[in-house]
Amino acid sequence: MNAILLYCRAGFEGECAQEVRTLAQAARITGDAPYQASSGYVEFSSDAAEATLRETFRWRDLVFARQTLIAFAQFAGMSRSDRLTPIMAALQARSEAFYDVWVEAPDSDAGKQLAALCKSFGNALIGALKKARLLDAAAPRRLHVFFAQGDKVYLCAADPDAAAPWPQGIPRLKFPREAPSRSTLKLEEAFVSLLSEDEQRRWLKPGMRAVDLGAAPGGWTYQLVRRSIRVSAVDNGPMDRALLDSGLVEHLRADGFRYRPKKPVDWLVCDMVEQPRRIAELIAQWLSAGACQRAIFNLKLPMKKRYEETQSCLARVRAAASDVRARQLYHDREEITVFAAR
Repeated sequence: MNAILLYCRAGFEGECAQEVRTLAQAARITGDAPYQASSGYVEFSSDAAEATLRETFRWRDLVFARQTLIAFAQFAGMSRSDRLTPIMAALQARSEAFYDVWVEAPDSDAGKQLAALCKSFGNALIGALKKARLLDAAAPRRLHVFFAQGDKVYLCAADPDAAAPWPQGIPRLKFPREAPSRSTLKLEEAFVSLLSEDEQRRWLKPGMRAVDLGAAPGGWTYQLVRRSIRVSAVDNGPMDRALLDSGLVEHLRADGFRYRPKKPVDWLVCDMVEQPRRIAELIAQWLSAGACQRAIFNLKLPMKKRYEETQSCLARVRAAASDVRARQLYHDREEITVFAAR
């Protein structure tokens, strides 16, 4: 049996497992995705070939998975006095060199208690890998050692082009002091997670025009202004004074659901607190009418049937867009963030 390991937000294991099962069924792959609530990860086990699993469960295509990795070895009930010996035995038997090694734990309450263990074990493992000549800067893949628990470990090999490029699948972003709210990190993470570096260069150019619906106090507007993009900030609430003084922001006290720009804009961003289907319909209307070229927006998910609601909203947006990408970001909570382009 092969296994694919998926990191996710603690509390959303059910949605992650449901997404994996749906994709497996569509690809006619048999398998199961058991999980523990609030564990921060899901394991999908199948007799399908490794290449088939890698192609079916691509990190960039999944909404609720932060990282997807093929596990080639698993250990349960490990001796806490010596975890290194059995892991090194498995790695030496495999004889594959890696260019780097990440020792990780789930992003969960239990996982946080393993942080010190991961750090100390990582140092010991790197030394052992160097001694065994299994650490090579020219090697094609990265080794992930995932501590699901103190005595339960997965070994995974990651192709850097097919896996998230951040430990735990989480971009580590620094909150800018001058930003008016922490919500600014959501849009920054959306840019780095949903767009490639080349797309960021081409689609976030100085002089472009954007509309920010539900803008106050300006957390998302800030990310656009710092890239010298002109913003029409639509909200009845007050905007940050520094943003208004930038000369790049026009504050419009208007209803975000009724406002439309006089001319098409490059970007529409929206973080309004509203029913997800209503937001999805609004974005679809903008795209269909050609009022914007691209959009990034949040969908606040309900307490129940979150996966079903996600699929329904994305289907509506896909009917109006040629490219739709969605992910539950680290800085999201009970929501997902979506990119859509005409």
